[in-house]
Amino acid sequence: MAPETVVRRTEQWFVQQGAPTMIEGYGFRSHVLPRMLPALTFVAVGSLAWLVLLRSTGLSKWVLLGVIVAVMVSAWILLSLFVRRLPSFSPRTTVVVLVAYAAMPVIVPLLQLAINDKVTTPGADDPETEWWVTALWFVVFFGVAFVATMLATTYGLGALLKAAIRHVIADLGNSVHLIGRALPPMLFVTLFLFFTGELWQAMDQLLWPRVSLVVLLFASITVLAAAARLRDEIGRVEQDLRPEVLKLACKGTPLSAVDITEPLPPKRLSGRQSRNLLVMLAIRQLVQAAVIGLALFAFFVVLGLIVVTPAIAELWIGQRPEMSWPGVPSAMLRNATLFAAFGSMYFSVTSMSDAEHRRQFFAPVIEKVERTLEVRAVYLDVRDRAGT
Repeated sequence: MAPETVVRRTEQWFVQQGAPTMIEGYGFRSHVLPRMLPALTFVAVGSLAWLVLLRSTGLSKWVLLGVIVAVMVSAWILLSLFVRRLPSFSPRTTVVVLVAYAAMPVIVPLLQLAINDKVTTPGADDPETEWWVTALWFVVFFGVAFVATMLATTYGLGALLKAAIRHVIADLGNSVHLIGRALPPMLFVTLFLFFTGELWQAMDQLLWPRVSLVVLLFASITVLAAAARLRDEIGRVEQDLRPEVLKLACKGTPLSAVDITEPLPPKRLSGRQSRNLLVMLAIRQLVQAAVIGLALFAFFVVLGLIVVTPAIAELWIGQRPEMSWPGVPSAMLRNATLFAAFGSMYFSVTSMSDAEHRRQFFAPVIEKVERTLEVRAVYLDVRDRAGT
């Protein structure tokens, strides 16, 4: 196999592993924007069809949504196959793509106005809404979608998320063990609060959007704590670049046939590459925290169904509680959500200082990081020898 082909396939391997920043010369125009194109097209055309056609076609919104999703998923797949054949965009193509997307906040409302005689945003049918509020909504929506897509593409979040979910499923027995070990101390802190009448009164009045903000607050604390701790873990990663280690690391990669006869010098990481490795560790930690949170939510719901009858809930709340389903007060579900979010945050933060958890959880991920760095060293050596 030609060295240029090996280099190109290894770069694709980095993308699949969720470490695209390991590609030499990794940049916005050369690598990020081409891979963003399917997602940007999905956002642009999907929102265009949804906002403009919803009123004019007369179809049910769910039927229209299904049609749009089916068409856009197909377009996403076709564009992804097309983009894989383009290593980079030319400056002219880059300008065309960016200008076309930047025009969407103008094109969508103008088409709405031409077809439906008025401009609206999703869920906002008030004709008295100020024009600048509507314009700002479109700018913010497409701007946030662009930034989120750029960050997800730059750091390979999609591949990392899929890998983390696969690891959690494979380690389900280990997760059950961790939950069993962590549940008693968490229940000691939260169990009696779950049966507090004042808290049930608050949860009965608190709407789900506000509960979501509380969950988001706990998630933010988890992210900040994980980022601070995982930076130390990245600092402990070692690059053992002996020939036998490199050959073992390259097995199953496009570099498996490369002849490695002598050690390679360690390769310095850029700030973006270090952040990519940090994201690799953080996503695994956060996905496992989410699994634990779901388990805690299920526990508190089952506990509430056993202990808290509708009559008891009415006694604690002081009035007939709002019911989500027959026999299931909404306050109970909100309570379970609150304690699940708090418990997953508590477990995630405390478990990072637990030696046994670090051995069970971090060791496989650190090994993956070390393998990525070892493959990168061989990739750079082959690339230099090929003169690419």
